[in-house]
Amino acid sequence: MTTTYFANWRDVPDGFWRWKNFTPQEIACRGDGTLLVNAPALDRLQKLRETLGKPMIVHSAYRSPSYNKKVGGVPKSMHLLGAAFDVSMANHEPVDFETAARNAGFTGFGTYPRQNFMHIDTGRPRRWGDPFPHREGRFAEEPPRLRENLRDSRTMKGGGVAGASTVGAAGVEIAQQSLQDAQSSLQPLIPYLDTLRWAFIAAALAGIALTIYARWDDWHRGRR
Repeated sequence: MTTTYFANWRDVPDGFWRWKNFTPQEIACRGDGTLLVNAPALDRLQKLRETLGKPMIVHSAYRSPSYNKKVGGVPKSMHLLGAAFDVSMANHEPVDFETAARNAGFTGFGTYPRQNFMHIDTGRPRRWGDPFPHREGRFAEEPPRLRENLRDSRTMKGGGVAGASTVGAAGVEIAQQSLQDAQSSLQPLIPYLDTLRWAFIAAALAGIALTIYARWDDWHRGRR
């Protein structure tokens, strides 16, 4: 096996790297930047890329022993030999991808539909994992939009309305009690304050309803 080790992917000398569709950084260990160049495996990866004719997103390639242990890799993982690649299926049809990978010389396959990637390696022939769900088109479905800011959350807005209205209703009730205790000309305002208190209570209930609906709708849309 032709392998070359580098303490950091930046140490790869000019003219050494020949896999035009991939970079040393992509293949290096995600944990510490070390790189074990497995030339035969990379030759197959490049062949696969040229067969597919479109980009391949490599989530994980070489792993150092410490990083492999950290991420829960098996002790004899092919990633330790630089001979395994975890590739996103975001822009690939899994069945076609696996067929092309076999034709390119890969022999080990692991499918991870929940994480939407496929493991391919050059080890002994074997296969594991759950099947990918059937796709109507050639590409993965568009994922649900996730919020970047809490201020965009309907749950936060609904909870804020409910909280503010509850405080307002409590404040009005305190004011009513104060006016009832005080023998003053302001006592005629008490009926109006009672109406205002009920308005705050209604707003609080509306805020609670909005919060409940927002959580249900988020769950339904996959924004858990």
